[in-house]
This record gives sequence, structure tokens and C-alpha cells, in this order.
Amino acid sequence: RRPVADDILAVAASLDVFAACLRSGMPVASAAGAVAESAPPALAALLRRAADLVALGADPTRAWANPDGVTDQHVHAFLRMARRSASSGAALAKGVEELAVQLRGEAGDAANARAERASVLMAAPLGVCYLPAFLCVGIIPVVAGLAGEVLQSGVL
Repeated sequence: RRPVADDILAVAASLDVFAACLRSGMPVASAAGAVAESAPPALAALLRRAADLVALGADPTRAWANPDGVTDQHVHAFLRMARRSASSGAALAKGVEELAVQLRGEAGDAANARAERASVLMAAPLGVCYLPAFLCVGIIPVVAGLAGEVLQSGVL
């Protein structure tokens, strides 16, 4: 089953699998092809394209380009990292793991923000329901009782 296109956790999981493949000694083209099978659609297309081009002997800088116009900033960061690794020889696995950790952190922050917003939105209807009930059951009988006693006592 394919993950949802905008699922940031699916992208993070795919990047973790890619880093694990690289750490186990797989070539970049083979690792990209293997991860493309379960990655989110936008990332899968880029991984499959890069795997095919690198396997055919294309320039890695061109293979890791973004010709499809994917606008996801995390995918762009991954592609920049892959191009930099191809040109400088830097280890790609560590950077990909760090990007996956960053993505999971952002997903957690977004989930916390949505939960806090939901709690604020739930408090408004409760206030609208309970405030009139509090006035009718708690305040009005007390005021009416006090007013009745004051009027009967002749203070006014």
C-alpha cells in the first residue's frame, strides 16, 4: 500500500530505509531503487529516476536533479544532499538520517500544534453551553432569593 503524498512521516521512514541501505554497503543506485518501491509518490519518482540514471552511468548531479518540479522542501533538501555527496564524496547516509530526524521532529511539532488548537476550539462551545446553565441554576436563584428577603424585610 502506497503512503499518502503529503505524509511527512512516510518521507522520514523512506529516508531512514535509504540510509540503512547505504550503511549496509549497497550502491546508491540500488538503494534508491529499493526504497522507491515503498516511498511516497513524489519521492519515489525521484528515487526511481535517479537510480535508473546512475545505473546507466549518468552524471550524478544530473541524476539527482528535480525535473518534475516537486515543491516539497524536504525532498529538495534530500536532493541537494545527494548532489553534494556525489560531487564531494561526503557520506550521504549520515545526512539522510539527520534529515529524517528533523522531519519527525517537525511532524511532532505540527501534531502538538493541532492538538492545542483543537483544545482551544473545544472550550468555546463548552463555555457557550455551561455559562447560561450556570447563570440559570446558580446565580439567578441566589439573586432572586436575596431580593425576596430584602423586599420582605422592608429595607427598601
